Amino acid sequence: MKSWILPALLVAAVSPASAEEFAGAGRAVDGDSLFVGGREVRLFGIDAPEYRQTCRVNWSSWSCGSDAAAALRAMVDARQLTCSSRDRDVYGRTVASCRAGGVDLAAAMLEKGLAIALDNAPASYAALADHSKAQRAGIWGSEFDVPAVYRAANPRNSGPRVVSATVARPVAARPVASGVFHNCAEARAAGAAPVRRGQPGYNPQLDGDNDGIACEPYRRR
Repeated sequence: MKSWILPALLVAAVSPASAEEFAGAGRAVDGDSLFVGGREVRLFGIDAPEYRQTCRVNWSSWSCGSDAAAALRAMVDARQLTCSSRDRDVYGRTVASCRAGGVDLAAAMLEKGLAIALDNAPASYAALADHSKAQRAGIWGSEFDVPAVYRAANPRNSGPRVVSATVARPVAARPVASGVFHNCAEARAAGAAPVRRGQPGYNPQLDGDNDGIACEPYRRR
């Protein structure tokens, strides 16, 4: 099983004072985004495979993205959800923690092994992700591209996203002037992490376990 970097800078921080409680009927878009009433919402703390993304199991292709969407759909569609806003992402969506009948949706996706925990997730989310990984549940029983890497490589095949034309898009990775990244913060800011051996910017000094992948995720324990 490969170890994957968690995407950085996915959401832009907002003041805690702007937190808001809201509710509405749910409708899933993919494994981590949905509509709550008329509001487009991204689940806080997780990243799930994109709708059209596939994973690899024993050299066969598995439609893990559509399965993740189906799992969220089964929990939310036509049900009343309650949410608490946390942030706003680069697409202008509300980033929120949401529940359906008392079930934390992000936690449920992690338990199913159909999402990864982001760096800004609470420790309980990281623990759930680690448990699913140990059990090889869901995507952890496959080889997969972290969703952020898939999105970067497949900008027109990232799933059904409703995005305003006026919203700024993520910045593409910039070249490394010195040939290698000096630290992982630099690699993440460039949108290039994780950096694999042979790729531009790879620095063996940032590959602590010498597995050919530099700037892997920090895991909470």
